[in-house]
Amino acid sequence: MTSENSVQLSPLVRRITADNPSAFTFTGTQTYLVGHGEVAVIDPGPDEPGHIDAILAATAEERIVAILCTHTHKDHSPAAAPLSERTGAPIIGCAPLVLEDAGPRADASFDRTYAPDRVLSDEETATGTGWTLTAVATPGHTSNHLCFALEEEGGLFTGDHVMGWSTTVISPPDGDMADYMASLAKLEARKDAIYYPAHGDPVEKPQRFVRSLAGHRRQREGQILRLIDGGTGTIEAMVPKMYAGIDPRLHGAAGRSVLAHLIDLQQRGVVAQTGDDWRRAA
Repeated sequence: MTSENSVQLSPLVRRITADNPSAFTFTGTQTYLVGHGEVAVIDPGPDEPGHIDAILAATAEERIVAILCTHTHKDHSPAAAPLSERTGAPIIGCAPLVLEDAGPRADASFDRTYAPDRVLSDEETATGTGWTLTAVATPGHTSNHLCFALEEEGGLFTGDHVMGWSTTVISPPDGDMADYMASLAKLEARKDAIYYPAHGDPVEKPQRFVRSLAGHRRQREGQILRLIDGGTGTIEAMVPKMYAGIDPRLHGAAGRSVLAHLIDLQQRGVVAQTGDDWRRAA
């Protein structure tokens, strides 16, 4: 069934966009409905009554049997608990995770209310009439991040690991650049036909897109090393040079990704840190 707020993307997939647009969420967090009759809800979104009502309206003549979360940032999972209370559906998916994060994204702080009924490990499944969703562990954006593969259609719900409008923020201490790059390589080796990200349009050539994301990160790493070699050693000085022209509201988030690159380079023995200054390792 459909409602005026849902968009049919494939025979099994519908999308509802939450009313939480921002510099970090683009047009808003996208919630996906999978199946008909028995429905899975992926990334129920923020705890906003209007969005929860839109999910319930779109499934008014159906039964929600599973609520799945890719990760526990506040624009993705808080609606899980109230939606579960109103439908009786279990909360399934990523493990709980709450960390104090010095990052600048107020919308991406962790959801302290998230309490799953079942945590999915890599390759474990959730099923309903006509659909099978398989967990694909993709740490990097967060350590608990999962994607979900829709086996019947070859689709992959990528949460924030792969977005359709921008590269994702990797924000230490939980965000990890080495894990993120390994997770991109993992997706590139898969045969998914289309990605459904939590922000942005569907990605119709996913392997090519993943290669471009990995290439972009390698270019950023090269930029950082060239800046260090040229005498620019602080993140504060690097960001304006690396991200010229972007919305200044995003400079803080960009700095977190630069830090993630530097930590990765440090762990590989390429750079070293003294106070706020980074330099080539001896």
